[in-house]
Amino acid sequence: MANLENQDEIEKIEIELLLEGIYRFYGFDFRNYVAASIRRRIWNRIRAERLKNVSSLQEKVLHDPGAMARLIADFSIHVSEMFRDPSFFKTFREEVIPILKDIPFIRIWHAGCSSGEEVYSMAMILYEEGLYHKTKIYATDMNEELLEKARKGVYPLNKMPRYEDNYLAAGGKQDFSVFFNVCHDKACFHRFLTHNVVFAQHNLATDYSFNEFHVIICRNVMIYFDKILQNRVHQLFYESLCMRGFLGLGGKEDIAFNDYSQYYEVLSTRQKLYCKVK
Repeated sequence: MANLENQDEIEKIEIELLLEGIYRFYGFDFRNYVAASIRRRIWNRIRAERLKNVSSLQEKVLHDPGAMARLIADFSIHVSEMFRDPSFFKTFREEVIPILKDIPFIRIWHAGCSSGEEVYSMAMILYEEGLYHKTKIYATDMNEELLEKARKGVYPLNKMPRYEDNYLAAGGKQDFSVFFNVCHDKACFHRFLTHNVVFAQHNLATDYSFNEFHVIICRNVMIYFDKILQNRVHQLFYESLCMRGFLGLGGKEDIAFNDYSQYYEVLSTRQKLYCKVK
């Protein structure tokens, strides 16, 4: 039993050293991610690289940028689809869009945008509601590889029936197929959907505010952060939102237990939509 406890303690130290080394050498900060999640992804990479332990992975990533890129891909949580949780987008269309119509120029930040599906979803809503021409969407993620996929806007064709169902459930007003062309087994979304989109690398754990926004969407990202990092990100969002701006979170996320909850009014408890009031 004592030996097992020692092994667990050694592994914990190894993981701390690995994450500290990554932060100091590459600038990516995973030190405040949920321990169980980050441990699982580290061991997936250890097995994939055919290594023996965490220390051997640390040595490899510090000397091999390719191995580091693969580990970053493992750490990047990539679960996305168009109009994911359609009721969120439907509520956004019904409750937030009418307010945005009175704003001369709209700035929206999709933080942790992954491969871009929700960014295109937002662009479609804004286009249908006649707001796209006066909107700038900033789509950011720490993973440059995912950002490149988002820029291209090319997704598997076999996913389109599900995306169309989501689109209609979210209040879509057209035939979903008008937004893309079929290219062999891919759906290539029309370039006009990204004319007003800026894709850029941004790390929520280390980077700072870069504009003032009317809407910030960050869904199902902070569930992988511990309380310290969650508060850091909520501070970033609070400082980045204009007064009466809107914050949209994922279904398993909340503002109730962080240091900034008092500054928001709940627009929809179920859909995790909030309005900054202080």
